[in-house]
Amino acid sequence: MSVKVVVVGSANMDMVAFAPKLPAPGETVLGTRFEMACGGKGANQAVACARLGAETWFIGRVGADAFGDILLRSFQEAGVRINFVRRDPETSSGVALIFVDEQGQNEIVVAPGANGRVSNEDIDNAQNVWQDAKALLVQFEIPLVTVGYAIGEASRHGALVIVNPAPAPREPLPDEWFGLVDVWTPNEREIEGLTGIVVADMESAERAVKAMLDKGAKAVVLTLGANGSLLATPEFIRHYPAFPVQAVDATAAGDAFAAALTVRLAEGAPLEEAVIFANAAGALACTKVGAQPSMPTRKEVEEFLREHPLLL
Repeated sequence: MSVKVVVVGSANMDMVAFAPKLPAPGETVLGTRFEMACGGKGANQAVACARLGAETWFIGRVGADAFGDILLRSFQEAGVRINFVRRDPETSSGVALIFVDEQGQNEIVVAPGANGRVSNEDIDNAQNVWQDAKALLVQFEIPLVTVGYAIGEASRHGALVIVNPAPAPREPLPDEWFGLVDVWTPNEREIEGLTGIVVADMESAERAVKAMLDKGAKAVVLTLGANGSLLATPEFIRHYPAFPVQAVDATAAGDAFAAALTVRLAEGAPLEEAVIFANAAGALACTKVGAQPSMPTRKEVEEFLREHPLLL
């Protein structure tokens, strides 16, 4: 029987332009191709959780427009429950403009649209969703006040709380969040926003995760791209190397990581095992173009892990 996971967050239509390099400020770069795909950190993570075998429920908003139709259809095709997704007639669906270079690195600008109107009321309207829910996964592409409310509700109902603090917050987070969140999954830029520590190497990465622990974090998994991830708890800090893959697009790799970590923790796996599973999911996401199209299935991740036993 699959575990129940709740994702609260954003849903965007991604518009992706590929080019030999990313433009510098004021520079125009000729691209090589253009694609559109469903995205948004919340939606990506919900689709990933569903593909990894979880009973996944999404709470959020889309516009009453053509993009909203496409986003809802994408959820349904992935098996995500959309009972608590609200169609907002007063604004457009969210849109993300993504630029990807030949090395698979990206730059992203998001116009939130309906995502910016996700409210505490949306969480209250979904009260029944917490019954038997094992975990909440949430990000920062919706108002932070709503993120905090969802964290409180999930904690009150006994669900694990996993926070992917993306994009990096521009203001200090409430101290009480650190006592409610079970696992944080920032990348280098996001943990800099949380701690003020620039991550440039493994030594600075360790300083940053220790700073998170000093704030009261129970566990931190710092994602380091091609350098893997760094797990920190009050008891230990351990580095997990990345799986070697031929990366073509890093878009949403962090979303695949956060979703995989959440699903395995919801299933009762130890944190260390969940990190390895998440590393594999993140690596696989880099081998495909797009956000939701790159989210791996449970079968793909398990086969990948069997093919890379030395990294276990």
